[in-house]
Parts: sequence; C-alpha cells; structure tokens
Amino acid sequence: MINFNGNIQESSAVNIENNRGFLYGDAVFETLRVLNNKVLFLEDHYFRFMASMRIFRMEIPMNFTMEYFEEQILSLIQSDNNKSNAYRVRFSVCRKEGGFYLPKTNDVDFVITFLALDNDLYSIENTPYEVELFKDAYVTKQLFSTLKSNNKMVQITGSIFAHENGYENCLLLNDEKNVIEALQGNLFMKMNNILITPPVSDGCLNGIMRKQILAIAKKIEGLEVVEKSISPFDLQKADELFITNVVKGIQPITKYRKKEFVVKTANDLLLRLNAQVRLS
Repeated sequence: MINFNGNIQESSAVNIENNRGFLYGDAVFETLRVLNNKVLFLEDHYFRFMASMRIFRMEIPMNFTMEYFEEQILSLIQSDNNKSNAYRVRFSVCRKEGGFYLPKTNDVDFVITFLALDNDLYSIENTPYEVELFKDAYVTKQLFSTLKSNNKMVQITGSIFAHENGYENCLLLNDEKNVIEALQGNLFMKMNNILITPPVSDGCLNGIMRKQILAIAKKIEGLEVVEKSISPFDLQKADELFITNVVKGIQPITKYRKKEFVVKTANDLLLRLNAQVRLS
C-alpha cells in the first residue's frame, strides 16, 4: 500500500508521462526510519523537508504541519498486514503536472512508500567494506547539492561503478577535488583524537544522521570534533572512516586502496546512538 495525497491505496495511478518528478526531476524526498510507530528524528526531517520545498519554490500546503507529516507516515505503516517494528519510509513531493521547465503551478502532490526492516535498532555488521573514489562526475559546491532532490544520477552511476568493480561503496568528490560524502551517506574520518566530517558548504548532503552523530561525538571526552574539508590524500592517513545515514546508522569502511582501517569509534558512537533512540 502507498499513501497518495493522504489516501491509503494500492497505487498512486499517476500518469508517468506527465509526472514532473519523472520528466524533470522536479521532486524532493525524505528517507526516514520508523521504530515502534515513532518517526525517528521527526523534527529534523520535517524542517529539512520544508526548507527543501521552499528553496525549490514549491507551494507548501497549509495543512503540511509536522503533526500532519507524522500522521500521514504512521497511517500508512498501520496499513501493513505483516506488522514489523521497524520500517524504511520514503516521503516524496513533486510539483503537479503541467508546463515544461516553467511549471504551470507550484502546487504539489505527495506519495509515501515503505519497506519493513529486519533490525529494530542500528547495528554494525562485522564484514569487509571496501570503497574507492568515483571520478566520472563531481558534485558542485552549491546549495542544491545539499538537498534531497530526485536528481541522483551521480549516485546511480557511482553505484553501478562500485558494483561492476567489486566495491561496497564509492566516495564522491566536489569540484575542488575534496572528498565530501559517500554515495548514500555522509563521511566521517577519525585521525588521532580528531573526528572530521566535511562541512555542508563543500556540497555534501545536509544529513539528518550526520547531525545526530556530530551532537553525540561532541559529548565524548577527549574527542575533538571538526567540520573541515577532506582531501583524497587524507584518507590513507586516517585511523578510521565511516559513513552515516538514517536507515543504516553507521557503516564502517574497512579498506580504501591499500589502507585498512580499525572499527572502534564507530562502535562507540553506535552504542550511544541506540541509547538515544531507545530514550526518544
């Protein structure tokens, strides 16, 4: 089942040939995690979503309150006959059909879909996770790069490259050749007692889990937390690398080229993250 404009139904029945999300990538979305009928990090998701719609000049409906946002997600989850404790949810908004590059209207439709997850809390699998740089395209240092729009061709092509070459993931570069993020998450680098992540101004996604991990890490005694640019040369000098996103939580990187990394700070952060989730 899906939720299309507030109606729980089997299909949106949208004509794809007229859909602006399909034709022009004229859409934004949020990927969320629901645990025990609670949307994790609800406020952060909601305000990022509303900001994205405003930046792309979409008309935000008057009833699009945070309570409505949550209600629409949970009403869809409750329609699942195979009840699960945890879900991955995608909440997509696109402009209504009509027009070419210039839309006929800024009014929007929304559709919500979900997938059940096996694990309730976040976990780290003790398996190899090798990454490589993706150099066929670069992410520009500008505001639109930090938003979750339907324009994800860099991530799609990078994912195919990783699959074809036996990597678990790829790291993306911006137009100044700095490493900014992974294909589907933000990047953190531990070097000595310093935890570093690229600033949003470098063009990385303004990630919800990135925000949580920064807040948690700043409370760890003896760990300095810094937002600064990361060069490809820094990667091989790092003690630890990991990726963050709302669905997975924390994914440690075990190998980049000839360098292998420990998994220590990631485990510590994961324990603290799960403790926070339980209390929320």
